[in-house]
Amino acid sequence: MDNMYCAQCEQTASSGGCLKSGACGKSPDVARLQDELTGALITSSRKGSALPDRLFLEAMFATLTNVNFDEAALSRMIGLINEPFYNLYKIRDATEDIRSLKTLLLLGVRGVAAYAFHALTLGQEVQKIVEFCREALQAIASEDNGLAELLPLALRCGQANYEALELLDRAHTTTFGVPGPVQVSRVIEPGPFIVVSGHDLGDLKAILEQTAGQGVQVYTHGELLSGHAYPALRQFPHLKGHFGTAWPNQRAEFADLPGAIVFTTNCLTPPAQSYADRVFTTSVVGYPGLTHIGPGKDFSPVIQKALELRGYSQPQGAGTFTTGFGHNAVLAAAGPIIEAVKSGAIKHFFLVGGCDGARASRSYFRDFVQQSPQDTIILTLGCGKFRFNDLNLGEINGLPRLIDLGQCNDAYSAIKVALALGEAFNLGVNELPLTLVLSWYEQKAVSILLTLLFLGVKNIILGPTLPVFVSPTVLSYLVENFQIAPTSSPEADLARSLAR
Repeated sequence: MDNMYCAQCEQTASSGGCLKSGACGKSPDVARLQDELTGALITSSRKGSALPDRLFLEAMFATLTNVNFDEAALSRMIGLINEPFYNLYKIRDATEDIRSLKTLLLLGVRGVAAYAFHALTLGQEVQKIVEFCREALQAIASEDNGLAELLPLALRCGQANYEALELLDRAHTTTFGVPGPVQVSRVIEPGPFIVVSGHDLGDLKAILEQTAGQGVQVYTHGELLSGHAYPALRQFPHLKGHFGTAWPNQRAEFADLPGAIVFTTNCLTPPAQSYADRVFTTSVVGYPGLTHIGPGKDFSPVIQKALELRGYSQPQGAGTFTTGFGHNAVLAAAGPIIEAVKSGAIKHFFLVGGCDGARASRSYFRDFVQQSPQDTIILTLGCGKFRFNDLNLGEINGLPRLIDLGQCNDAYSAIKVALALGEAFNLGVNELPLTLVLSWYEQKAVSILLTLLFLGVKNIILGPTLPVFVSPTVLSYLVENFQIAPTSSPEADLARSLAR
């Protein structure tokens, strides 16, 4: 196969999508298999097949950007579903507005499935969420659905995602304890080490347990930075700190890394030959030629590789990151925050977060934070924060101006904080001195956006570019009903936000 069509991420190769190969690195054959896997799930949903929830969610998760590049693994999942493929080109051949809404809904469902999968692996009941996902896939395949049916369904997708995020928050706190603020070292100490990337706290804990007493240190990478905030993980003395920044930088940061690397969820980019021999995958992640750690979660090959590589002989890196301000920690400080707002010490809150990416235009988010006035608070979550979380923004009445709420899986914390502030001031969320400035890259960001729309949140600034699959009609609906605006310049967006 020598062509493809994919428009599911922010960094498509052209304004119409990726047509020859994926900007993410996936081949046309992988794109075809992901379409066939999606098509099999659609057929299964239409037929009411008794597909296990875990298989359904895992298969949907495998179709997200930067998750699974392994043709054999995708083919195995297709075989397990064992249904004919619904042809996704039926969606692409629909009228522009129907195609736009069905694509928005499909990508939203993929994001919901990712969050629900995380919750399921930690023991949460997700049947209701899976039932919605199947209903949505049926609606996507129906030729009778128009704008009147699809628009409410997209908001219901946001509701399902809110429920998935709530379950995941409960799973994290009941399994790993209530997270709290913590400073995380960016120094890599001498000796063998493993870098754990992705989002899965359960896999991080398993690695910490298996490396205990092995003379191997463990460092987080990417969105697992927030793992340091949880008591059940922080108790391991060999969880030393955090390596690197966001996922787009991994090829440069991993190039000469003398340690083993484990990818637990999405955020894998095709590894360069200089370090491919030390990269391992687990769970839904797959890449041809890499060692995959299966359901038994025996990470001994990773430990052995780390011991062979021996790590650095001298300390590397410097500084710290601060994280762990989940909704429990922020709301515990609600009194001082409310008083600071009433006194005028805090004039505005900005939630600047989301997915990072490689486009040069993403410098906007660092510029925005740097230019934010000293009487404003920056809330952040997701890997987009690595654009600016090295900045020292100072404090307001002892409160840090930069408050890291965690990974994108912790979006529930941001929502809880916003709703709690509204209750404290007896205001609706849109009446608060709060502006959301969101960067998007892949399908989990789409599902979070739908959640915010379901909750009625308005005046969201979205960038660095708008999704190519959103038609002018759908965009007009979002602008008219939710006042969504694309990023312009930091100066203009700050001025407009502060004038509200």
